[in-house]
Amino acid sequence: MYKQRWGKSPFWVTAAVVLILVFAAAPVLAREARYVFLMIGDGMGIAQRIAAEQYAGRKLLMNTFPDQGITATHAADRFITGSAAAGTALASGRKTNIGVLGMDPAYHRLPTIAEMAEEHGMKVGIVSSVSLDHATPAAFYAHVPERHQYYDIGVALARSDFDYFGGGGFKDPENKRGKSGSFQGSVLDLARSNGYTIVRNKNDFQALDKKSGKVLAINPWLQDHAAMPYNLDRRSRDITLAAFTQKGIELLDNENGFFLMVEGGKIDWACHANDAKTAIQETLAFDKAVQTVHAFYRQHPEETLVVVTADHECGGLSLGAAGTGYDMNFSLLRSQDVSSWKFSTEILADFKAGPDPSFDAVKPLISKHFGLHFDGAAGNPAVLKSHEKKRIRQAFARSMAGETEESGDPRTHLLYGGCDPLTVTLTHIVNRKAGLAWGSYKHTGVPVVTSAIGAGAEMFTGAYDNTEIAAKILQIMGLESETRKSAVR
Repeated sequence: MYKQRWGKSPFWVTAAVVLILVFAAAPVLAREARYVFLMIGDGMGIAQRIAAEQYAGRKLLMNTFPDQGITATHAADRFITGSAAAGTALASGRKTNIGVLGMDPAYHRLPTIAEMAEEHGMKVGIVSSVSLDHATPAAFYAHVPERHQYYDIGVALARSDFDYFGGGGFKDPENKRGKSGSFQGSVLDLARSNGYTIVRNKNDFQALDKKSGKVLAINPWLQDHAAMPYNLDRRSRDITLAAFTQKGIELLDNENGFFLMVEGGKIDWACHANDAKTAIQETLAFDKAVQTVHAFYRQHPEETLVVVTADHECGGLSLGAAGTGYDMNFSLLRSQDVSSWKFSTEILADFKAGPDPSFDAVKPLISKHFGLHFDGAAGNPAVLKSHEKKRIRQAFARSMAGETEESGDPRTHLLYGGCDPLTVTLTHIVNRKAGLAWGSYKHTGVPVVTSAIGAGAEMFTGAYDNTEIAAKILQIMGLESETRKSAVR
């Protein structure tokens, strides 16, 4: 009887060769990451990163990560995305429409990285410099058709059972806006009843430890729209984004691992206001949070993944401005000592209510807070030219009249956006003198940079869609199959 000699069969030899080639060509998956950081600079395009580097005179740590990629940001129904749609893509790996949070365009619930991590025994934390019910942080725990359902979002946070929330407060904790469902109690009361320890001052914050249980930590001063103050306006008793991040690491660290999302949310807000100095300071504050995370990575390099990205670019920031040729002068930004928000809502508001709200009286305030001078040597770049003085005088008149874009004048909108006319004119002049220009008061469709280091970081090189960031993270965490199961449900 003929006996098959498998070892010398041409078929098996060929099959073995094919298998070897297939496995050799397949991507080698890194070890599953136990500690995962997703850091989102809201509105942070490549120009914002480079401007911050040039201002600081050093490389940003995020820009030194070994794996860098280019990420497309469009929404399901619009090329230029919004934070809700982009946040949902980053959190769930699925596209959705503008304004929708944690749901697909047909309003079906989408599971998020954070929720899947929690289901698998990992601890979860959410940190943001804006309100914790804002679009980006909410995309990781809330599922609502409309991002302005702030009360419903706050209720979802209180019932999320995530281990740590830190940063800003809540925009509608008592359901007074009328955009949400029925009132179920104060968001803070609901959080307390669900076992959260709530702290609102620096001393109590610093005293938090693993015995504190679930934590909701809010900065003591909420400057605007329940957000943390701009870094440029921060006081010593305020808590930095880096400190919120460090505390999150301390509270979440455990043998089962954790997922921590950190958002630098006010980069976007400063860019909406076309305020380069403030945007740069927010980007530098965000990079300090990246440094905090990187220190943890160095202790656990084989088990940690750090991904830094953005949901979109904002403002159309240009490194180079018409009229300045090839010159850049970032040092001119150093004289600006307050954010445009603080100048318009506090300093200028007090001036308007004062005894002499005249143009001559406002000049010293302009020089003090923006470093622009109405008199001086012509060669000094900080000295205003005649056409710049004229622009400031015209903007001052509009500001004193209370004009913004709501005046309905298209030209006014192009000049000032929704900002105070005098304030945005001052930032535009300072920025242009420094060599920076803005193309919009809104988001743009420019792709953003994604940077990564650690376990599986090589998967983030190249060009890809923002939905792929979630898919790559889930794969590295070993939760990729759970995404498919959730999609079937």
